[in-house]
Amino acid sequence: MTKAVALYSGGLDSTLAILIMMRHGIDVTAITFLNHFGCDISDRSSCSKDPFAASVKFGFTVKLSHLSEKFLDIVKNPKHGHGKNMNPCVDCRILMLKEAKQFMDITGSDFLITGEVLGQRPMSQRKDCFPRIDREADVKGLVVRPLCGKLLPPTVPEQNGLIQRDMLYDFNGRSRKPQMALAEEFGLNEYPAPAGGCLLTDPNYSYKLKDLFEHDKDPDYRDINFLRIGRHFRFSSDCKIIVGRNKEENEQIQSLVHDDDFLLRIPGHGSPLTILLGNASSEALSTAASLCMRYSGARKLPEAEVLISRGDEHLTLKAHAASEQMISKYRIEKENNQKILI
Repeated sequence: MTKAVALYSGGLDSTLAILIMMRHGIDVTAITFLNHFGCDISDRSSCSKDPFAASVKFGFTVKLSHLSEKFLDIVKNPKHGHGKNMNPCVDCRILMLKEAKQFMDITGSDFLITGEVLGQRPMSQRKDCFPRIDREADVKGLVVRPLCGKLLPPTVPEQNGLIQRDMLYDFNGRSRKPQMALAEEFGLNEYPAPAGGCLLTDPNYSYKLKDLFEHDKDPDYRDINFLRIGRHFRFSSDCKIIVGRNKEENEQIQSLVHDDDFLLRIPGHGSPLTILLGNASSEALSTAASLCMRYSGARKLPEAEVLISRGDEHLTLKAHAASEQMISKYRIEKENNQKILI
């Protein structure tokens, strides 16, 4: 039986690409690549639908592979540059195809499948871009793109008679209507909403990531995980303050705490959990206390006592709620930065 490996995000396009090949008797194994900037499949609240429900319904296997350091390296220094924000789309695609080819060779599969649609994404899904990506990933002629294959040159599997050209489609552009119609034909009625999967396309997240790279050339994954949580404030080049926005984020902050971190809260009031990372000077602690109070239930009081904890050590500090000027001065936020520049 002809075998293929599919790059699978759990989204509509990649699911359809798999179903098209399965309909014609191709044995497909899907591989999903994980990184620290995508939709976290362990947290269903971050996804609109279960991204792998289709694999259960239609009976194909999904393997998981974490790109880890390899992906972080291309985010820092992508050979083909970033997109509008911090998204290294071309380098990302090359890396995933390289990794998928290794899996293809190990499993004795014949070719690769992607759900790419010609013209859907301006950086990585162009007719002139596909050949360059395939060549650099060392998969020239081995990538079948079922949704737009009729618009592309014949692949090796076609030339070898493993698949026929009339099995492929000629979808083009950003409209989702052809895919939605095909999904209805297959009985695929639940799938995640398009876009929003990669945090690197989000302007504010990307701005916080740039700030992190500017002040720490070799951040660890805890630093990166913190970027998803709370309001971020850059106090100095070696000190950052993060204020939780709700109970869930307070719990996430708590789960990432180290013994030498300073945690702040205001007992007796609805209070965010506030963490100070880096060099905790007395001025930094005072600023963190003011920010904690500003976003707490005590913000309208003349002053409040803020509990500061570090491991088993505790102290209190009287604070006033942070002013709008203080917030604007320290907030790491793209829109806020633009206002300052104006």
